[in-house]
Amino acid sequence: MTLFRLDASISPEGSATREISDVVEQEWLAARPGDTITRRDIGFDVLPADAWGTAVSARDLAHADQSPRQQEAVALAATLVDELLAADAFLFAVPLYNYGVSQHFKTYCDLVWTDPRAHGRRFLDGKKAVLATARGGAYGPGTPRDGWDHATPFLRRILEDVWGVELTVIAREFTLVGVLPQFDDFKDMASAMHAEALAAARDAGKELGAQ
Repeated sequence: MTLFRLDASISPEGSATREISDVVEQEWLAARPGDTITRRDIGFDVLPADAWGTAVSARDLAHADQSPRQQEAVALAATLVDELLAADAFLFAVPLYNYGVSQHFKTYCDLVWTDPRAHGRRFLDGKKAVLATARGGAYGPGTPRDGWDHATPFLRRILEDVWGVELTVIAREFTLVGVLPQFDDFKDMASAMHAEALAAARDAGKELGAQ
């Protein structure tokens, strides 16, 4: 089997989504030693911001009539879809940034949709996926930021409803405790949330590897 892992964090060190995904990956490998992991890190190997528009502009043109830039954008979209179609399971590590989805992941989705194999299709229907996400503060019911997380609903809509995966979500909150002084009173709560997220990651990795 092949596991496809995508990371969208811009942080090389201390990334909560990378930590959670590492745990999921380790459990998957423990269950399936020797199996393949395909990786794409759009937090560092950033997709061109203009590739989506360029690919869209090429959609109704024959290959021979496309400009070199259009051909490159179409080929990049095809590569992204090839990676997804070749995988049996998925691990998406996408943090909340500025109350919304990572711009890198939005660019990724937009490019994927330009490929006719993915456009308007549940092209990953029934395959299992884990989403690791993280939020610097607290966004649950009753908190001052309740309703401000505009990323997780978007991610669920795309991965579950549009692409068709069976999704498990692991979310860690209060990742900025210990970084921002105004959060110092929440250290115990943040520590508990951290432990719960890692435990959920272990369970999700085992379940993903057992399929």
